[in-house]
Amino acid sequence: MALPLKARDLPGRITTGVYILHAGWLKWNADETRAAAVHDMAAAAFPVLKGLPPAKFVRLLAMGEIGTGAALLTPLVPTSVAGAALSAFSGSLLAMYARTPAMHLPGSIWPSRAGTAVSKDVWMFGIGLGFLIDALTTRAPGTQAQDRGASSNS
Repeated sequence: MALPLKARDLPGRITTGVYILHAGWLKWNADETRAAAVHDMAAAAFPVLKGLPPAKFVRLLAMGEIGTGAALLTPLVPTSVAGAALSAFSGSLLAMYARTPAMHLPGSIWPSRAGTAVSKDVWMFGIGLGFLIDALTTRAPGTQAQDRGASSNS
């Protein structure tokens, strides 16, 4: 049985998977000060999060990061699924970046000193989209012959 990933996917899956898994692990036991800081930043960008207690928010965020990192590192998870998780995760970080004026220079997409750490997550978004595009545009082995046969029977 072949694994649902290609050798060319390994560098992106491993680097992003380890990075995100590690970030989630660090947040798992965040103290109250760190939980409040992370929660405040997220709630400023996404007001719906304001009602969630900081400790609970950070624990949920950590679970999401650990799950995303684990999906990327698990060979049995198809790259399309791992890419969708990575795109959603990094896309939410970029949305927070875009919605937080202090993270970018006035009237610009370029990061301020405060936004540099989050703005760099654009590379994860690019990797996730690359995984998705590859999955959507690559045919499974043997499907081309089946498609030709199906069209000639029409």
